[in-house]
Formats: sequence, C-alpha cells, structure tokens
Amino acid sequence: MTIMDRQQRRARPAILPAPVLGAFRVIRSFVRRIASFGIHGYPPDIQRRLKIVNVFSSLVVATTFIYAMQLWASGNKEMMPVVYINLALAFIVSLVPFMHRINELAGGLLLVFAEFVALIGFTSYFGRLGGAPLQYVVAAAAPFVIFEARRFWLVITIVVAALILHLIAWFQFPMEAAQLQADEKIISSLYVQGAVTTFGLIAACVYYAFNLFERAKAETEAVLRNVLPDSVVERLKASPGETIADGFSEASVLFADITGFVSMARGLGPEKTVALLNKLVSAFDELAERHGVEKIKTIGDAYMVASGVPIARQDHAHALAAMALDLVAVVQEVSAAENVPLNVRVGMASGPMMAGIIGKNKFSYDVWGDPVNLASRLEQSSVPGRIAICPSCCAALRDAFSIEPRGLIEIKGVGPQESWFLLGRKDRDVSPSSAASTRA
Repeated sequence: MTIMDRQQRRARPAILPAPVLGAFRVIRSFVRRIASFGIHGYPPDIQRRLKIVNVFSSLVVATTFIYAMQLWASGNKEMMPVVYINLALAFIVSLVPFMHRINELAGGLLLVFAEFVALIGFTSYFGRLGGAPLQYVVAAAAPFVIFEARRFWLVITIVVAALILHLIAWFQFPMEAAQLQADEKIISSLYVQGAVTTFGLIAACVYYAFNLFERAKAETEAVLRNVLPDSVVERLKASPGETIADGFSEASVLFADITGFVSMARGLGPEKTVALLNKLVSAFDELAERHGVEKIKTIGDAYMVASGVPIARQDHAHALAAMALDLVAVVQEVSAAENVPLNVRVGMASGPMMAGIIGKNKFSYDVWGDPVNLASRLEQSSVPGRIAICPSCCAALRDAFSIEPRGLIEIKGVGPQESWFLLGRKDRDVSPSSAASTRA
C-alpha cells in the first residue's frame, strides 16, 4: 500500500460516528462477559451451549424487570401481583449462570421451571387471551438448543410438559375466570406481545440450530478438503458410500527428502525442529497449490506430490518439474535464512498409475504403481540439491527443460536404470538446482 493509499484510507469517513462505535463496543464486551459467566472448565462445545443459555436468561431478566417497573410506575394497584411475579421471575432467572457451577444442566432446568410457573401465574391474572399460554409453544424448539438433541428423553419430557401446561392454561383460565378483568385493549396488547415473543424465540432457536449445522458442515468440509482433493470431496458428497478408485494412463509423481534434517534436529530440540519442518512443508504446500499439483502425504521430512491425479492433465510432467525446481530453491532459501545446513533430494517418475481413498477412520488419498516405486528409488539415489528423473520424464521434458545425462544407476527392485538430472527451464537462466549441483 502506498503512502497516498494510506492517506486516502484515513480520509474516508467512518460508517458510524465514534461515540456510537464506542457504545457498541462496550455493549458487545458486556454481552460477552455475561455469556461467559460460570462456563469456565467445560469443554468448548458445552461452553457454546451455555453461552446461549446465559444470553437467553439475561434477556428474560432485562425484559421482565423493565415490564415490572412499567407496571409499578403506572400506579395501578391491581397490577401489583403481576409486578411481583415479574420481579420474582427476574430474580430466579438471574441465578441461572450461577447454576452452571453445579452441572451443565442445572441452569437450563431452572430457566425452564421458572418460565413454566411464571406463565401459569400470568395466565391466571389475564386469562388465556393475554398471550402467556402462547409462550409454551417456544418449548417445542428451545430445549433442543438449551439441552441438545442428544438428551432426547429430557427434551421430549420438557416438550410434553409444555404442551400439557399450555392446554391447562387454555382450558382452565377462560377470560371470565381471570383474576384481573382488564379491558380489551390491554388484553390485545398483551396477546400481541406474547405472539411476538413466541415467534421471535422460535425463529432464534431454529436459526441457531441451522447455524450450528452449517458451521459444523463447513468445518467438516474444510477438514476434508485439507485431506482429500476437491474433486474427490465432491464425489464423496454426491455418493457417500462410493469407493473412490481411479486408473490413469499417464501421470507423474515426485518424492522429496530433506537431507541433513535428522542430524540437525538433534541439536535444535523438538519445538524448533517442528517449527522449521512446518515452515518447509507449508512452503511446499503453497508451491503445490501454485502449480496445480496434488500433495499426497508427508512422512517425517519426506514429501510426496503427484500431477495428473485425480484430474488428468496433458502437462502433468511439466507442472511437476516446475514444482520440483521451485521446491529445491525454497529449501536453499530457508537454509540460508535460518542458517541451518539443509538441502533436498528429489526423485520424479511418470507413467500409468492408480489412485484412490484407503482407510476407514483416518483415511487418505494415495497413489500406486510402478512410477511411484521408481520415483521413490530415484529420490534415494539422487544427490542433495538435484532432481533425478526417469526416461519417461526425460522424453516429456527434454524440449522445455535443460536435462543432464546421469548414466545407468542401480535401482533396488528394478535393476540398472538410465536416469537424468533436471537442471532448469530452457527459457530461463541456470536454475538454483543447477547452481547447487555445480557447488556439489
């Protein structure tokens, strides 16, 4: 960002005035403190649920207390029993966060009990058209949020209890049996208030449930996409029970092993070793993404990547060769920056191979075939800072890349095998790997 850009950014007017933003931050901080009260020590998933209980309880306390003060300020003595019921409800519900210290259910149960009893009290004074019986309908959704669906029988018990209390309130308290004979205007306003509260709470509960579902789905999918290729994830989503196994007539695979890492790790200690390895692997992952190739796995300080799987591509060897050159350069850059003696051996092979998902619990996407074994052997027989390639790779790359003959080498399990070193692109200067090979 240039200096002019920064000045223009500073000159932009704020969307909201500073006092409003300040008040918003104070309110948000206050709500977070209330939400977090009494939940420490619980696992994260339980804490999220208890935060909802705390916020819901706080809203009940605030609204009932304000309503009680309004009735008290009206000076109508006939309303005083309703004032007392609201104050009692506000006090009891304010204890909900403290109940979390008993166990994770205590606060929610106290909230349900207080609400159920208070609604019967309100109905006895205003009659069934006062709107209070409507709020029992909230129990059809709220318990699933407060107690979670895994406590099925507790939730069903509360839902059935709410249904019974709703029916009792409706049939036992007709308008002529109400203790307070309020005029129609007041009754209508109370009904509207009860309806708005009921619909609002049900909508909030359903929104929260769907929000949790979508969040869990997104987190699961993010984990899957870090483990499996995107195209494979889409296939699993479309057909969850499908066996993922594909054959490819032509693809390329690469093995890279960081040399000197094990001996160096003995002197660094576990924390610095993991940090350095993470820096290297993260850089490799960025290269794989940039070149459009598929990371298969890491094994210690070894890195495996393939091109042309799970989606076939004509330039699989070219893409992986470009990745290999950049990989060698990155290791040398990290070595210089961290002042540690690191280098990397690379082996690359092309040919027909298979790919698919293996495992049940900790599953992974893997590739098999002769090129996989050959690339591994080429890496083991390679030289630090250099990229050994097979005859198929040589044939595919010789027009666009500089290649140095290596001669026959003995490959375990294969026998004598002709091999080459990949030096760099022909349309560029000598690559870092070539320079490294010269130093070697």
